[in-house]
Amino acid sequence: ASAKAVILGHQINPDFMIGCMFQYPTTYAKTCQPNDVLAQRYHMMPNFYYGDVMCRGYYSNTCTAQMKRMGGTLHMEEGDAEILMQGKVDYIAFSYYFSSTASSPDGKELVVKRDNPYLPRNDWDWPIDPTGLRIALNELYDRYQIPLFVVENGLGAIDEIEEDGTINDDYRIEYLRKHLEQVQLAITDGCEMMGYCPWSAIDLISTHEGMVKRYGFIYVDRDDQGNGTNKRYKKKSFDWYKKVIETNGEDLG
Repeated sequence: ASAKAVILGHQINPDFMIGCMFQYPTTYAKTCQPNDVLAQRYHMMPNFYYGDVMCRGYYSNTCTAQMKRMGGTLHMEEGDAEILMQGKVDYIAFSYYFSSTASSPDGKELVVKRDNPYLPRNDWDWPIDPTGLRIALNELYDRYQIPLFVVENGLGAIDEIEEDGTINDDYRIEYLRKHLEQVQLAITDGCEMMGYCPWSAIDLISTHEGMVKRYGFIYVDRDDQGNGTNKRYKKKSFDWYKKVIETNGEDLG
């Protein structure tokens, strides 16, 4: 269905750029123990199952081998392989928030945690890893060689309104600045970037943490119980990011 949508889009307008989107969990082997390195590979492979079929136009050998191990089958009708190859996407959109570590203490069980001791953490104990974004961009571009678009990247935090109505979220500015610096470094590495979109412009309900976990450049006066005026307040990061946009990332100060 995805491939047919891409084919149809290109028939409507050959200039359309049609992409796919997935979450990319940069993952490190917890140690250099070979089982941990293999665990890292096994954790990342399912993400490539999606990328391979949408960007390369076929299911990879690792995908079909895993399906066989799990006792599954992939039903393909006549002409499906050609449709997949013709319906490859033009770019990859992905979300990135944090990295993880993978290990396999017994060589069988896969253990994935957000326990990297070299990284600081946010209010929800998520590791903050700007370099992991550069790694993600390089891994994706090396594998697929099509433009990349970071469509979600941001810091969820507990924001406080000062008496004068300001919200001084310097921590959010620092988070985004460091991640944008890594995007710039990935470009010098040779990665082709379509764009970057932070999450998010305005505070919104977080799937798991409600309104207390805030991502936006604009504060919304509302709590987890639905109380509040819904009045909006610009955070310090609002004007900072406005300047970033105006300078196309040249001024991250």
